[in-house]
Amino acid sequence: MAKEDEKKDSGDWKEFFWNPRTHELLGRTASSWGLILLFYLIFYTCLAGMFCLTMYVMLLTLDDYKPTWQDRLATPGMMIRPKGESLEIIYNVEKTESWDSYVQALDNFLAPYNNSQQVMSNDACTPDQYFIQEDSGEVRNNPKRSCQFNRTMLEDCSGLNDRTYGYQEGKPCVLIKLNRVIGMKPSKNGTAPYVTCGAKKEDSESIGEIAYFPPNAAFNLMYYPYYGKRAQVNYSQPLVAVKFTNISLNTDVNVECKINSNAFTYFSERDKFAGRVSFKLRIDKV
Repeated sequence: MAKEDEKKDSGDWKEFFWNPRTHELLGRTASSWGLILLFYLIFYTCLAGMFCLTMYVMLLTLDDYKPTWQDRLATPGMMIRPKGESLEIIYNVEKTESWDSYVQALDNFLAPYNNSQQVMSNDACTPDQYFIQEDSGEVRNNPKRSCQFNRTMLEDCSGLNDRTYGYQEGKPCVLIKLNRVIGMKPSKNGTAPYVTCGAKKEDSESIGEIAYFPPNAAFNLMYYPYYGKRAQVNYSQPLVAVKFTNISLNTDVNVECKINSNAFTYFSERDKFAGRVSFKLRIDKV
């Protein structure tokens, strides 16, 4: 009896897959399969067409040179070079291999700032005023020109006079840069934004004297506004170098650098990179 039931179940399954009497495959005739496949073909073709249409309309609203919608930050972010791991610069003066990577990172970063390359690529602009390059109606003024930032402006931190950027002497240089924001004008009264660095309260006695290059520690207004990577191909981001001339050795020093400008008045405690950057500096010497 059990064998007969198994044969019956097997026959029902085979008949469902292909019924020779009704010529049905999986319960449907050829015309039924044709209609359902035609329906899904038309359905998915319409979906694909609607997707392509919406993408086309969206692309018509985009600008190749400037974001259509741009969230304007209250305060732009800051970053350092070399940045190391977890924004820590830790090395031993007597062990060349411990600081050589920092020197190489600075060499690579500053290579485009060589005076010879800047003269070929960028203009000698008028300092202390915005370098505004407006479009003529629908005719774009592209590519836009950029102002020279010569490596020699960093003086003792340029790597030209001291190839080790002070790391060999225990007087390291750290470069500060302000993140790029298209169209940003970082001043309301013509005074360039400038950088100040200091130690956290617990390390205030360990940081020692700090030297800035350029000496006014400012990002000159001639480098603004920024028009975007595609419109301003040769843009050289302005830098401020910070040199720690007599920092305490064998001690963790937590440093914070901050941008000062009347255009940036809001600093969030939640965002550690909005208008400031914090890093740990430790120089060992046995």
